[in-house]
Amino acid sequence: MRFNRIFLLNHISANESYLRMRVQWKGNTVVLNLGYRVERAKWNSDTQRVKNGTTHGKKKVPASNINREISRYEMATDKLFARYEMEGVLPSEKDFRDALIREIRGEYKHAEKDNPHIIFVQAFNKYLSDNRNNWALSTSDKRKTLLKHLLDFKSDIQFSDLSENGISDYLQFLLSNGMRNTTVKRQNGFVKSFLRWAKANGYDTGDASLTHSVKLRDTQKKVIYLEWDELMKLFSFEFPESMKRLEVSRDVLCLCCFTSLRFSDAKNLKKSDVYDNYISVTTIKTSDTVKIELNKYSRSILDKYKNSQGVYAIPTNSNQITNKDIKQIGELCGLDTPIGLTYYIGNRRYDEVKPKYELLTTHCGRRTFICNALMLGIPPQIVMKWTGHSDYKAMKPYIEISDSAKKNAMKLFNR
Repeated sequence: MRFNRIFLLNHISANESYLRMRVQWKGNTVVLNLGYRVERAKWNSDTQRVKNGTTHGKKKVPASNINREISRYEMATDKLFARYEMEGVLPSEKDFRDALIREIRGEYKHAEKDNPHIIFVQAFNKYLSDNRNNWALSTSDKRKTLLKHLLDFKSDIQFSDLSENGISDYLQFLLSNGMRNTTVKRQNGFVKSFLRWAKANGYDTGDASLTHSVKLRDTQKKVIYLEWDELMKLFSFEFPESMKRLEVSRDVLCLCCFTSLRFSDAKNLKKSDVYDNYISVTTIKTSDTVKIELNKYSRSILDKYKNSQGVYAIPTNSNQITNKDIKQIGELCGLDTPIGLTYYIGNRRYDEVKPKYELLTTHCGRRTFICNALMLGIPPQIVMKWTGHSDYKAMKPYIEISDSAKKNAMKLFNR
């Protein structure tokens, strides 16, 4: 059963808020108080957690206590809706509220200890909880989506359903629903990762396959980036007054293009991270600290916002909104070079041609930096210092693009 859950801060003073959880499904809404006061400046709305190492309220409650309680409420909610799905029940608001309170108090524990489906869902939620601090937000979202796919495949799924044949059936189910081969392969890896974790953490995985392999036709993913002249067109574009709101999305993309920052790091970049000639960033994805020298383009973008309100170096929207804006901006700038795409669903090949602006995303910024840096002749090992890449394997697709571009440039002498 589909449901939406979000943790909210209900203001009670200039600095503090009550921490509440809102759950919505099929026109129903339940809001519960978790019993903690949270200082708003120490709350991360992206991760839905208080920031690690902080304390809250007069009693100085540590972040670990509050985050543990948030995880308990998440797990309890997931378990209840998995049970409703299995039983074909649509709960009323009162039914859900009462059941959640009993769940939090542990009154279901004895009744559920032998239910293989509930054990599976509990294990998966613990897998999410245990790895939350080690994963990037996007990785966590992908694993949550995995559970939704598994429940769509089999509403009462358990470990025994993920045998060698069971995983094959699951992957075939994904293909039958139009999922591309490349994505199905990733799903296979996600399933094996969860099963390995479950086995290592003492769960009885039975005949579940930890080594399932899948052979599907595939093509190398095309690297979408901006050529230098396209980047300059984007950087210098003058927005009409009616579209000024798009300017900040253009600027954050250009900042990524000129620094190699991921969008998550550009969004999190603080004014205190910006120095005279460089920025120092501890990346969200890998927790590596990188020093990135500034050029005239990145410096001009940061200078543009240095007097803006707040602690962040550049105001940003969400990744979803920014991606939508970028496509519109690309169309305005005339970035409409036809791009051919090939992909497979099962054995069937699909060929599409799309204008470049439809394929632009925030991650194109990082790709643009790498491709243009290599084509300018900057050695890969120097580029890797800026990007934080630890080996050449991740750089290989970009190096191949650079080599191809240089080969084409040399042909200019043959005119």
